[in-house]
Amino acid sequence: MVTLKACYFLSYCHISGYYLTDATIQQVNWDPSKVKDKLKRDIEAHVVSVRATKLSELCATYEGKLTKALAEPVEALLDSASEDTWPAIRKLLQRETKAAVSGLESAISTFELDEATEKELLLRLENHGRSVVESKAREEAARILIRMKDRFSTLFSRDADSMPRVWTGKEDIKAITKTARSASMKLLSTMAAIRLEEDGDNIDTTLSLALVDAARPGTTDRSIQSLDPLASSSWERVPEERTLISPVQCKSLWRQFKAETEYTVTQAIAAQEANKRNNNWLPPPWALAAMAVLGFNEFMTLLRNPFYLAVMFVVFLVGKAIWVQLDIANEFRNGFLPALLSLSTKFVPTIMNILKRLADEGAAPAAPERQRETELQPRNNSSNSNVTSAGSSSLTSSENGPEYSSSVAQ
Repeated sequence: MVTLKACYFLSYCHISGYYLTDATIQQVNWDPSKVKDKLKRDIEAHVVSVRATKLSELCATYEGKLTKALAEPVEALLDSASEDTWPAIRKLLQRETKAAVSGLESAISTFELDEATEKELLLRLENHGRSVVESKAREEAARILIRMKDRFSTLFSRDADSMPRVWTGKEDIKAITKTARSASMKLLSTMAAIRLEEDGDNIDTTLSLALVDAARPGTTDRSIQSLDPLASSSWERVPEERTLISPVQCKSLWRQFKAETEYTVTQAIAAQEANKRNNNWLPPPWALAAMAVLGFNEFMTLLRNPFYLAVMFVVFLVGKAIWVQLDIANEFRNGFLPALLSLSTKFVPTIMNILKRLADEGAAPAAPERQRETELQPRNNSSNSNVTSAGSSSLTSSENGPEYSSSVAQ
């Protein structure tokens, strides 16, 4: 044990530059070169281990930063899928990867690594960025049906101002449905493959041809009807490792999507027809014709006795007033039974109110006549007083006239 410690001490002194040439140990015959080699190997192994740990920590740090910089933006871009989605993802990946690689390169420059090791670390960081984007794309592709239904519901149930649609009968449900389905199909084509390379593909054209154009009743191209472009397990000019949704899966997803959104379209059509019926109070044309034929005798009776016309006109005016006062059209929008209950409570007060208003209108002309009489009485009194005063003044003037004339004569 003492000999081993002495060997370590001598090796340390030799490595440190201290040569103990004068020190000798009697009765000991050993070679310290083996101990020196072992110590060197241990030191080098320790240095390599510490350096590998530090490099691993640095790589993990920059990989975490790159993941944080890519995950949420890529998810947001894929959620709002459009024609510019993958070009935007490529620009984002290039920018964030370049920043992360530059930071890692400056951080590992103090380790004095060889060029091959440094390139390997930087390449691994670049591949990590691509793997983050691909993993997010695969996650979104797994939820593609939910995303398609959400987009269809948003575009179909809300207008351009993001306000809920009210199906009043003026909306073109067919055009709205086509627009919403085209947007959902665009989302499906965007998520069908990973497009981190700028290689062109015809996925969008193929899906539009097979899913949208083929569904039009005016399509007469027999080649489109006979040859299904989605009857394949791979896309043209797209490698298998970059395929997220195969053509056959796209066809199945589209069929399921249409089946699950058909109920929404049916409900909108039913609401539109119900609104049209509520706004149209006239009977159908055949009913009008039947009323004209069957009511001919009653019409002739009205012509022979015009008094009935006056009675009907009065009844019409009273009915119109009751209709306006009760707001019957608005009441029946809440349902038949609630409308009857509400009208039954308002009918008698409304009739009393109409009769009261008619009585007030009939009594209204008498009040102005009384007011005129009260105004005329003071005027008559004032005119009589004026006449009396005028007569007295004339008499006075006649009596004083001669006196005035005599005085003048004098």
